[in-house]
Amino acid sequence: MQVMVVRQMVPQLRALALMVLAVFTLAACAGERVWAPDDAVQAARYAHGGRPELTIITVMNYRSKRGDHTALFINADERVLFDPAGSWKLPDVPERNDLHYGITPRVGASFYLSHTRETHYTVVQRIPVSMETALRAKQLATEAGPVPAAHCAVSTIAILRELPGFEDLQSGYYPHRLMEQIAAKPGVITRELHYDAPDINTQVYSVQARL
Repeated sequence: MQVMVVRQMVPQLRALALMVLAVFTLAACAGERVWAPDDAVQAARYAHGGRPELTIITVMNYRSKRGDHTALFINADERVLFDPAGSWKLPDVPERNDLHYGITPRVGASFYLSHTRETHYTVVQRIPVSMETALRAKQLATEAGPVPAAHCAVSTIAILRELPGFEDLQSGYYPHRLMEQIAAKPGVITRELHYDAPDINTQVYSVQARL
């Protein structure tokens, strides 16, 4: 996508992020059952068309230098977001127990902008996988929630350990420990998003658009 087009989207993305921040906190009201109706899920489904991929998200705290949250984007036959014990929500994005459907580039960008701020930066770790692996990850994510508070990393690890190439992950509750283990995997593409980067909006959108 041309940078000019991305810049034109900046006001919309900013407005969307502010709307999300109005209801967003890292300390989520976790464990609550949410089940969007079938028609809402079907209407929202979004097929990216890019390569099958898993994207591990770690929200890092500048002050403590520790991870405060883990999430997982899955690009399979459709693009979904597993946000365990998270409170990120958009009114037009249906959710079923921490699994969000209809993750278009615009919706995904709002997730990144909501987490990337003065107190936190976001580490994006993308790993190409087979379609079979991506579909298996999506199926496991549909069965994983609702996730209790403080279990975002451990629940994500439980999904990943069922997939080829991730069986050796050590379970644990710290998002930054999962991030460190993923960094040692072959083929990982890593980006960091910082709130004060001059081209933060362009960076955020490119993460969503280039699979």
